[in-house]
Amino acid sequence: MIAALGLMLAATAATPAPAGDWRLVWSDEFDGPAIDRAKWDFDVDCWGGGNNERQCYTDDPRNAAVEDGRLVITARKERATGPAWPVAQRSDPEKAKATATKDFTSARLVTRGKAAWTYGKVEVRAKLPQGQGTWPAIWMLPDDARYGAWAASGEIDILEAVNLGVACNDCTGGIENRILGTLHFGGTAPDNVHKGAETVLPAPLDGWHVFGIVWRKGRFDWTIDGRVYATQVAGDWNTAATDDPAAPFDRPFHLILNLAIGGGLPESRTAGGVDESGYPKRMEIDWVRVWQSDAKDASSEREAGGEKD
Repeated sequence: MIAALGLMLAATAATPAPAGDWRLVWSDEFDGPAIDRAKWDFDVDCWGGGNNERQCYTDDPRNAAVEDGRLVITARKERATGPAWPVAQRSDPEKAKATATKDFTSARLVTRGKAAWTYGKVEVRAKLPQGQGTWPAIWMLPDDARYGAWAASGEIDILEAVNLGVACNDCTGGIENRILGTLHFGGTAPDNVHKGAETVLPAPLDGWHVFGIVWRKGRFDWTIDGRVYATQVAGDWNTAATDDPAAPFDRPFHLILNLAIGGGLPESRTAGGVDESGYPKRMEIDWVRVWQSDAKDASSEREAGGEKD
């Protein structure tokens, strides 16, 4: 989840998601007593996401647990110390030893190494937290860096929201009520670029909403409560590694759910900074579902006992 500054404001469309014979290929209804570790792993670090975020991500049940049939990711105002770098960079012995201390804890769940998909429809029914500095996200990263390091191999942001409910001079109704959908692509940072859209989150801001994306070869449609609000097509994105118009979004991507606190995007908007009152903050997820529609929608799902394509 990298700061998506300078996004275009999209006109809200009433067009439904593309029709098709969707088949459910993966889901989590969070009906069990605990997080299903066959489906989810945790990123544990105090890196800050490359955005100067203020949380340490943990695998502590106080930060992520199943409660009454919902996944609850809880950000807490408490100091913690942990790895200063994400696991992908800890092959460097110096980085592996480095630690960092942050003023908040939270959680980031990933399907990396367990399930990834190329094309399909992803929907997540969730409630989002409010307050200056809150940054809940539902997003995807590639399972491998075929086209190069971030963001040459792409990033798909299904949902980001920052500072919901905070007084805002340029927001409808005078409070921050926007959600964001974004693609990141181009070259390896700092030669990366992004393109995305914003729309108003329907009232109530603290209610349940379904955030989704329909991803076909050469096309993305972002949805809120089943309604398309933004579209991008091949030619809107690219990668420095190839002239293939579908790349880099033609490879398996895994899913990420997280609640960040602070960082470049939320701290640069509305009141600025992080309001440290009102903690803990909760992001609740009722269910996560992934569908695919035909033989061209390739998926990769790895579970104990073998690999299924």
